[in-house]
This record gives sequence, structure tokens and C-alpha cells, in this order.
Amino acid sequence: MSDTSKRNGLGTRRSFLKKSVATGLGAGAVALTKGAFASEKTDFDVIIVGAGIAGLTAAKLLVGWGYEVGVLEADREIGGRIKTDNSLGAAFDLGAAWVHGPDGNPISKLAQSVKADTYLTDDDSYRVFDASGSVVPKAKIARYYKDLQEIFGRVDAAFDNDQPLTDALKKVSPGIENDEVLQWMLSAYTEFDTGGPLDKLSAYYFDEDEAFDGEDVVFSKGYAPILKPLAAGLDVRLNAQVDRIEYEKGEGAYVYVGDQRFESSFVVCTVPLGILQQEKIEFEPALPKKLRSSIDKIGMGNVTKLALKFDAAFWPEDIQYFGLMNEKRGRWNYFLNYRTFSSQNILVGFCFGDHAKQVEALDDTDTLADCMDAVRTMFGDQVPEPTKILPTRWSKNSFSGGAYSYSKVGVKPADFDGLGTPIEDVILLAGEHTTFKHHATTHGAYLSGIRAAQLIEEKLA
Repeated sequence: MSDTSKRNGLGTRRSFLKKSVATGLGAGAVALTKGAFASEKTDFDVIIVGAGIAGLTAAKLLVGWGYEVGVLEADREIGGRIKTDNSLGAAFDLGAAWVHGPDGNPISKLAQSVKADTYLTDDDSYRVFDASGSVVPKAKIARYYKDLQEIFGRVDAAFDNDQPLTDALKKVSPGIENDEVLQWMLSAYTEFDTGGPLDKLSAYYFDEDEAFDGEDVVFSKGYAPILKPLAAGLDVRLNAQVDRIEYEKGEGAYVYVGDQRFESSFVVCTVPLGILQQEKIEFEPALPKKLRSSIDKIGMGNVTKLALKFDAAFWPEDIQYFGLMNEKRGRWNYFLNYRTFSSQNILVGFCFGDHAKQVEALDDTDTLADCMDAVRTMFGDQVPEPTKILPTRWSKNSFSGGAYSYSKVGVKPADFDGLGTPIEDVILLAGEHTTFKHHATTHGAYLSGIRAAQLIEEKLA
């Protein structure tokens, strides 16, 4: 430890693991403190950094097991990348929106606990347009999808070494870069699923994660309500951006929010990968080199959404998805139709890969113009301007630095999983980026929170 930490007295083994719930909160309450914390409790058994689903899950379990837990959240609300906005008259999820594979998925159980309304999205309900606005026959899309799966199989069989997915695809399928249908699928499907641009995706590991069974569902009233049972009874401090974490092996940690110091035996840091990559939290001593290397190897991807609300629907109301084969990969090539599960006339456009970051550098006016060019290509120049819009800009979000992690060229599953290894029996990292099997998913973040809590209970305490 540094001299500073010794002067602060961290060198004495903490001994307050009392295993008694001392927050004074009722089972149905959540203490959300905004602003200054000088008069609040600052001494905990465990401090959780981040009140996303990973942090709330870990905190909920630990409190249930009798530990004193404090949750420090930099944002003004809980949820992390689970954010639901109702300003358009319907629930728009800015971040997580689908339950991927609901059968056996722990998120399904959370949804059931709050009686959340779910809607089964039909992947076979789609209409795809080419770059000129002509409808592409569904039979052609289906045939090309089978071709793409066969191409991916050839990639798996042909290479033992890692390389960019774009390079591998060109080797096993010469000319694929000129095929507008396959290029659209590689963006609307692969870049969407992974969150990363094709030329940065690992050809070896991009699709090696696991999934639960069942067709994907969305929450017609939004994702955020599933957090309520997790947050109940927790001591959560909002607007509490952690700047520095000082720790000593087996002795505990100090966690700093500006000039305010918190103390604990263990820290579970659940901030997104993008924040770790930007080193917005100073660790003293620095994180182990192997772990730091893994943080840099994993990709932090991005997906941009733009919700467009209109006075009336000018599109087929019974079709779930619309696709557009833009000449520029990733540019507004996929749209979700709200009319299939809502009375609101809303289309949500998506950008993927490199274009997602590019469009997030634009202001609202230019973003809208860019998106409406795609909408009018599909539905005609007579399409009116929307009455309201709501964009997402996760790459610009100071609390996330991107949407979700992906397998970048050169990464290995151990780089993801190794992030969940305890650091000096004091620090634990959690979040979707700490599990290769379920990275880039809400359920992956949830399961990582369980893992972190269990390590404290079973291994460290």
C-alpha cells in the first residue's frame, strides 16, 4: 500500500463483519440519498460501486445474508444501462430492451415477480428493402440467411488463428464484401448481436458465447420495473461518483467520492467495461497487469437507437421489423415497429458498428435527418417529420462509455472470466463483461452479481 493509505490507517485488519442487518430499512423500502453524505453511514462490510443490475443483485444477496452493504451510484437514478423512458407515451428502453432466450433465463423470473407484461417478438415478421427502396422477397432473405450460416461454419472450420471477422469472411467467401444482402445481414444481425464492428470482431470467438432457449421477448411497459425487487431494502447513494479506491490485501478498502471517504472490508466494482478502459476510477495500488491487459483486450461496443414518434402510422402496422440495405454498413438498417405491441405510432431505428459511434457525434437535428433519409427510402418522400424523437448515445455516456462488451480480435474467454477473479481478497469486479459465456446480456450481468456475492460469502469472508 502507499504511504497515504498507511497514514489513513488502512493497515489494521477490519473486524466489523457482524452479519447483522443494520440499515434500519423496511423490507419494501430503498434508501436513495442524493447529494452530500456527511451525516450518512460510511462504514460497511461491503461497498458496491454501481447500481446497475449486477450491483443491485450482489447487494440484495449480501444484505439478505446479513452483511452491511452500501451502494454508490454515479448517476441520478439506479439501473445503469437499464433505463426506461416514458416521455413518448410508451415505454422506450434506452439500453437493455430484450430478454434473450427467456426459457430458464433468470431475468424471466424477475419479470414474473413484478408481473411484467412481455411481448414475444417475431423474428419471422419482417420486410426488407434494398438501397433503392424496393422490397426484397422474403424467400431471398431466408435463402441468404442459410448461406450466411454456412459461411460462418466455413470460418469455424478453416482457421485456428484469430483474425478480424472481415478478413476471415473474405477468405472463405471471396466477394462477400460486394454482396448487399450478406452485408446487410452481417450488420443488422451480427453487429447488432455482438455490439462490435465487423472489422474488429474476433473471427474465432465472436459467436462462441452461450444463450438460453426460447424466442426473445420485450417488456411492453419497459425493462426498468424488474429492478424494483432487487433495490428494495438497500442503502443506495445516488450522484455518488467514485473517484478512487485504495485497498490492501486482506485489510479492506477506502472508497472515495470526491472528499467523502467510505470504508469497507470488500468492494464489488460493477462499473461498465468502458469506464474501466477509460480509467475513470483510480485504483491504489493499480490493478494487476494481467487484469489490466484483459480490460484493454475486450471490446466495448455500441448500438445507437433513435425512437421516432409520428401522428399516424404510414407503415404496415402488423410487421415487427423493417430492414434497409444501406450502402453504408450499420447506418439505420434495422427498425422496430412499436405498433405490434403498443398503440403509439413509434418506429425505433438502429445503428451498428462504426456508424453507431459516428452518428452519436451528431446533434439531434443531424441525427434525425440521417435517420429520416433511411425511413423515406423505405416508405416514400411523403413521410412527415416525427412529432417527437428520443436518441441514445451510449458512447457519449460518462457512466458507461459504450453499450456492451464484445469479443475483439486477440481476446480469449479467459480475459472475460478472469475479470471476476478476486483481487487481493478485497476487490471484485462484476458486470456483463466479466463472464464470457453470457457477456453483452442483462442476464450475464445479473449472474455476475450472484457470483460476486457468493465469493464474498463462501471464499473471502
